[in-house]
Amino acid sequence: TATPPFPVGPRLRRAFHSRIDALTPAARTLLLLIATEERGEQWVLREAAAELGAGDDVWDEVRWSGLLTARDGRVRVRHPLVRAVVYEDAPFAARRAAHRALARALAGEDADELRAWHLAAACDGPDEEVAALLTDAASRAWARGGCASAERILRRAAELSPGPAGAAVRLARGARAAWEAGRVDAARELLDRAARLSSDEEVAEVSGGLRGLIEFAHGDQETAHRHLLRDVPALSRPEKAVELAGVAVRAGWSAGSPALQDTALRVLTALPDVPPALPGWWREEGTAPALTDEAVAHLGAGSWRLMPPAPLAIAWGAEEALAEALERKVAGLRRTDAATALVLTVPQTATLDLVRGRWADATANAAETLRLAEEIGADHAASQCRNVLAWTAAARGDEAAVEELSARALERSVPRGMRALTAAAYWSRGQLALHTGRAEEASGLLERLSEPGHDAAHGTFALLSAADAAEAAVRAGRPEAALPHARRLREWADRTGTAWAAAAADRCAALLAEDPAEAEALFRSALAGPGAAARPFDHARTRLLYGEWLRRARRRTDARAQLAEAAETFRRLGAAPLLARALTERELTGRQPRRPGPGDTGASLTPQERRVARLAAEGLTNREIAARLLISPRTVGHHLSNVFPKIGVTCRTELTGVDFEDGPRLTR
Repeated sequence: TATPPFPVGPRLRRAFHSRIDALTPAARTLLLLIATEERGEQWVLREAAAELGAGDDVWDEVRWSGLLTARDGRVRVRHPLVRAVVYEDAPFAARRAAHRALARALAGEDADELRAWHLAAACDGPDEEVAALLTDAASRAWARGGCASAERILRRAAELSPGPAGAAVRLARGARAAWEAGRVDAARELLDRAARLSSDEEVAEVSGGLRGLIEFAHGDQETAHRHLLRDVPALSRPEKAVELAGVAVRAGWSAGSPALQDTALRVLTALPDVPPALPGWWREEGTAPALTDEAVAHLGAGSWRLMPPAPLAIAWGAEEALAEALERKVAGLRRTDAATALVLTVPQTATLDLVRGRWADATANAAETLRLAEEIGADHAASQCRNVLAWTAAARGDEAAVEELSARALERSVPRGMRALTAAAYWSRGQLALHTGRAEEASGLLERLSEPGHDAAHGTFALLSAADAAEAAVRAGRPEAALPHARRLREWADRTGTAWAAAAADRCAALLAEDPAEAEALFRSALAGPGAAARPFDHARTRLLYGEWLRRARRRTDARAQLAEAAETFRRLGAAPLLARALTERELTGRQPRRPGPGDTGASLTPQERRVARLAAEGLTNREIAARLLISPRTVGHHLSNVFPKIGVTCRTELTGVDFEDGPRLTR
């Protein structure tokens, strides 16, 4: 229907009517049709007008009235306020006739939604036939990725439903569409309305267990766990029941509660048609093949809700496989308005990019998604984005950013029992303290991740941070406190066969070894193991520790080689505190490395890096740069992650201050 952007006052309304009333009745009918058909398609309007008796002479009259505008084959009322007055002041019978004529004139499947809207606007009471047409139109809009459109259509379909049962079904479906579009308050409102008209079981079946999903994404994890498991039996489609039970397992994991996780796992494994790989990554027994590339790809072909959280995949050493699956999923989501799925998925890819050494991509995606998550009220996703940003800020030595980001994350995560998010925030704070030489503080923070009963206690994060906790304890002069962390890594490596854990366990053991030969063998094993270099930051940190050990052993030439490799990685990633430490250690070997001077942007850029940086400075997106240079957006991101630390900037906007003709060098 024609709705004015703001109220039309009486004086303005009278002025418009003086021109409208001067038209013949047939011309006013045509003007009403044009005001009603918002797209302005002439062929539709001519067919509907002919049905209502408005021929070519009437078109001439309206055209000469000055009330119309025609452009690109479309005809519209010249001003939206005139359009509103024409529509609002027409009798209902005339509006109904206009809508019906337009509905009959519209042809083709692509016009189904608009046809249904016109028929709905012509209704003056419940009409199941029209409600069914709207419901079908909503399904088609939803399938095209138009979740918000589906919600709007289903609301109207519910209004036209003759009985409470039909209305409840449409309200529950509308609630699910609203949630997927990122409209959580609207989803709750529609869900509550549906619940007043039908049973909890029916609402759960139609909405796909939405009550628990909303709580999982926005609220308390124990409450989410309870709602999700309550609704699993209500779902008649096995794949939906599996999804819901899988989210319940994830809620238990997010809460850091093995008991909740095990309860949900028992429900999940009792369901029919459970993909064999799905329960595998939630159990701490078994080996890494439970998370093979093929298994992740298989699950990735389904719902994003079937995939493991990124930290768990990192623990299993499956970050590459999961990243590829999630990137495909995200690419599809970006073509829709499924905002909730997007804000829950992108932080996972950003977390994976941290260990993959793709920090520029991680921070860009986290910052972008943080804005969307805050806009739609997705607090948990926003906290995860802040934790990604805090982790990179810690590695880069930005104390103010770490404090602000982690504090905001903790404000939301602690009251809602999100121990996974709380643990991640503590890890960032602990890393910052460790990298900036405050070992005792770092040890105190990182110990909390394995302290029973603490808000930050979480098994997966205790494992992922174990190497940091062990190093902090050793540097604080308490090697005995490092032993449980080293043992945790070794047990995980032995049980699962994951290469990263074996390398981390060797690194910790090297720090604790009293025999020099044993220590060196462990450092070499940590650096040379299969896939050891797949996580660049961790690999460089091992080189740094080994180089420090070699320097203390007076093997200066060997130390310089390790420290140079470490420094190069830290320079590329922008890990300033560790870069400074590596350079200082290298100076102590007797070789004075070149340090950046004022305005000096460090290492020279490759020709491709220079081209990418120039285009980014001009404001082009990664996708636009990729199209210009005939490379992939991922390759663009990789080049920028190299460019930033080389030229001493931290974000794209700072590239505008770089002189690429002479240097490159910073000009401001």
